Amino acid sequence: MKSAAIISKPSKPEMAGILPELLTWFRQHGYKVYLDEETAQYITGEEVVTRNDLGSRHPDFALVLGGDGTLLSAARAVAHHGVPILAVNLGSLGFLTEVPLSEMYPTLEAVASGSCPFEQRAVIDCTTVRNGENIAHHFALNDMVVNKSAISRLADFDLLIDGAFVFKYKADGVIIATPTGSTAYSLAAGGPVLMPSVTSFVVTPVCPHSLTHRPLVVPDKAQIELRVETGAEEAFLSIDGQVGVPLQQGDRVLCHRAAHTVKLMRVHRTFFDVLRNKLKWGQR
Repeated sequence: MKSAAIISKPSKPEMAGILPELLTWFRQHGYKVYLDEETAQYITGEEVVTRNDLGSRHPDFALVLGGDGTLLSAARAVAHHGVPILAVNLGSLGFLTEVPLSEMYPTLEAVASGSCPFEQRAVIDCTTVRNGENIAHHFALNDMVVNKSAISRLADFDLLIDGAFVFKYKADGVIIATPTGSTAYSLAAGGPVLMPSVTSFVVTPVCPHSLTHRPLVVPDKAQIELRVETGAEEAFLSIDGQVGVPLQQGDRVLCHRAAHTVKLMRVHRTFFDVLRNKLKWGQR
């Protein structure tokens, strides 16, 4: 039997009106449906599974109803199980969740008929090492950010690529972004836009003390290492802006491309169509 998972943004009262018709569509098309706990708040009688356990049910795809933040959370929960994601925008910007609600059912019909394409997006595998011990391990679809937790203070970061010392940053923080994340925080900090198919990551300093410290594009096969020099104060590692890890003096953050990808089901728009629409680039 075919199956699908529904993952929703919390506190979206419009879900109460969307879900009954949506569940009817799934039943008519022969799908068993799993709801995460946020979705289950708006309807009864369906099987509820925690978001972190949805991937282990191996649904044919996960339908994400929300904004880009909901998609990032869903990707960390199900992508390593190989579950494709269809994201419908109920948020504001919707850079990744590009399917509008008005196009949800035609897109679902394309999914059911096997004619909906998908893109494979690179993921950062990030490990935090303290005194030779791995203390945290996370995956990021957009980016990982290391910054100083104290207000109005710069931090020192040593950057190494494949074990070779590059330079020492003195900055508010450092962003390591995937091509998908190149249009997020990294872009706001002056980083370049990378096409999703580019096999690279970008290292972007946040407000560096030296103007010669510019964003650096590196192959995604490289091992990227940040060594944190905070003194007596604490720094902070942020994963996709949603998961945080406190860092101490001498901690090392190791990043490389993960073995799995995020499979994003897409409508028939190009990456440049999305850029023109979301970034308000000039039209032809």
